[in-house]
Amino acid sequence: MKKLADACGVTNGALIYYFGSKDNLIVESTAYSMAKVEDDYIVNAPENIEDIERFLQEMPYITARLHGAQYRFMYQVYASPKYQEYGKQFFKDVNIRYRQYSEQLSAKLGLPAEFIQGMTYLFVRACVHYAMFEDEEYLNLQLNAIRISLQAVTGAEE
Repeated sequence: MKKLADACGVTNGALIYYFGSKDNLIVESTAYSMAKVEDDYIVNAPENIEDIERFLQEMPYITARLHGAQYRFMYQVYASPKYQEYGKQFFKDVNIRYRQYSEQLSAKLGLPAEFIQGMTYLFVRACVHYAMFEDEEYLNLQLNAIRISLQAVTGAEE
């Protein structure tokens, strides 16, 4: 708490006053960190169907470099029995955000929103796993599953 308060230029008491409790501070900072991660996905999102491959190739490494620590923090927090209910709510909200994100991308990519949402879950899971464990084999298997699925939906040949 002291290091965080010092970094923010406030006292421990001010942090607790603002957040209400140490638990609220942990929950709010976790949600904030993950919102920043989602922002990076949106900023780097493919602009058209031809841009998907660039996104698949770049984003796992960008997110690992920028957000690997946040992923580890999030999983530690939300895996704790003390914060599991917050984690359930966070991921319920993720479903809503991913649906909205998929609907926005659907028009740009010419793909069904349901397909994009499903592929988004696979892609994010692959990125998180890579960021936490640097497992290239898992990443490549997931990315290839996305590519094959994309080919099946579009009828395109590689």
